[in-house]
Amino acid sequence: MDSYRRPYLSLLLLLIFPCLTLSSPDQRTKYVRRDLLTDVTSTVPDSLRDDITQGVLQNWWFGIPRDVAAVRDAFGISDINSLRAENEFMNVPGYANYTSHGWNLRVSGLLHTEPYFMLPLATQNAIARVFVPDVDWNSLTANEQNNARNLTGALFSVPIEGEELRFHLKWAGESPIGNNNSGTGWEDRITFPQRTNEVGEIQGFLELQGRGLPDGREEGGVAGVLDIWTEGIESGNSTGYLVPERGVTIISDIDDILRVTKIYDPKEGLLNTFARDFVPWMNMPSIFAAWSSSNTLSSNFSRRSSPRSPYHFHYLTTTPEQATRVYMDFIYTHYPLGSFDTRPFTARTASDTFNVRRNLLHQIFQTFPSRKFVLIGDTTNPDVLSEYPNLASTFPGQVNCILIRNVSATEPDNRLPYNTAAFANLKREMYMFFNTPNDLAGLDFYRGDCVNPNVRQYVGGEYGFGWRNVPSDGGLFGFDNLGGALSSWRADKDMILGMFLMVGITIFINISVCPKYFSF
Repeated sequence: MDSYRRPYLSLLLLLIFPCLTLSSPDQRTKYVRRDLLTDVTSTVPDSLRDDITQGVLQNWWFGIPRDVAAVRDAFGISDINSLRAENEFMNVPGYANYTSHGWNLRVSGLLHTEPYFMLPLATQNAIARVFVPDVDWNSLTANEQNNARNLTGALFSVPIEGEELRFHLKWAGESPIGNNNSGTGWEDRITFPQRTNEVGEIQGFLELQGRGLPDGREEGGVAGVLDIWTEGIESGNSTGYLVPERGVTIISDIDDILRVTKIYDPKEGLLNTFARDFVPWMNMPSIFAAWSSSNTLSSNFSRRSSPRSPYHFHYLTTTPEQATRVYMDFIYTHYPLGSFDTRPFTARTASDTFNVRRNLLHQIFQTFPSRKFVLIGDTTNPDVLSEYPNLASTFPGQVNCILIRNVSATEPDNRLPYNTAAFANLKREMYMFFNTPNDLAGLDFYRGDCVNPNVRQYVGGEYGFGWRNVPSDGGLFGFDNLGGALSSWRADKDMILGMFLMVGITIFINISVCPKYFSF
């Protein structure tokens, strides 16, 4: 029997035996409406559950201390300064754009201390245990315990307000995008014009002055990579990426698209984030490596003799700024070098998280109005599914392609529904929902590629747009997926009419024959 005709069987049984499935009046079962997200978070502590049910894994971060008093209370000490921790600066790798005035480098970061590491080891462990609930701490390996302490220490950082930061910047003169470059090398020391704010952050653009920098009026990936040191702070080293006016920038989310996180399973997600070493998702690094090393550019770039990388890679995560060092270490170990965007320390709610992604995406689009963008994400991120398509209408002509990993295709335990409605107004050739990294192999974004014709799509066309991965007990009339049910109904108009007719007859017979079992 065809799968889409299975609903007939259930209705036929009710039609023939209209009262068999009903309890007697005295034994009537009370059915409780199933709450999908309650099921998902049933193993998570109450303190985290409300945040996770908002649909964003990064909401775990909302419960961490936000000021000195909160950190002090968590540590159980009266004077946080007694721990005498050294100043640290989380220097986020930024991008620079080229204008008529030259290069402008985006600088952002967080000045803070990490007094957590001054605490006795037993106290550190007690605090870190909070982030790996329902797990025996002693069952973790020494490396996993150390990972948990490192990330916990970063989260329990204390911001430093009102400090002046000075940077030493240098470009050695080598261009990653080709041989035709007029830059000879450049070096400067620049004081950031504003002091750190009340949460220890700085953010803004620095104008890079002087001769020797590469020409930014070219096309391609990255025209040069700056080495950046924060004077007086050993941990403040970073890089800056000189991105030319024209070319293609690949913007990618990280969790469950570049690394295995499993945000749909809170317990596993916490372990994969706090304890276990970060692991790439399947062979995604090789796909990015192939893009980075590909020798493909637009016809306007044909004068290049041997370009080293045609793309600028930008990694955007809504993980809090103070926790992103482990993300950057992972990316730079497995993926091409590139700039970063993270969630500022000031973002504290789910609403802030959605706004942060939108604001950061708008900023990079506005900074590079002549560049094209490829956007990569996954179905477990609701803000990605809404913001990526919206960018195509907000910035016409700048979105080349949207690539969304269908997490459900390879992760049967994923029970998070997702909504594809925002894609309804996009041209079909502008997006692809893919299943594995191999589905992306061979795409040439300068050629305008986006869709692999061999990958079956379940969004758009006869399948429509809307909610997907919507489960119920046994499926909706036998379907595991509401979207699949709706698409199957569209495939057989006669079945639709038959379905409604049988539902109506079944309800009428049950109410007529067994009225004592129905009370309203």
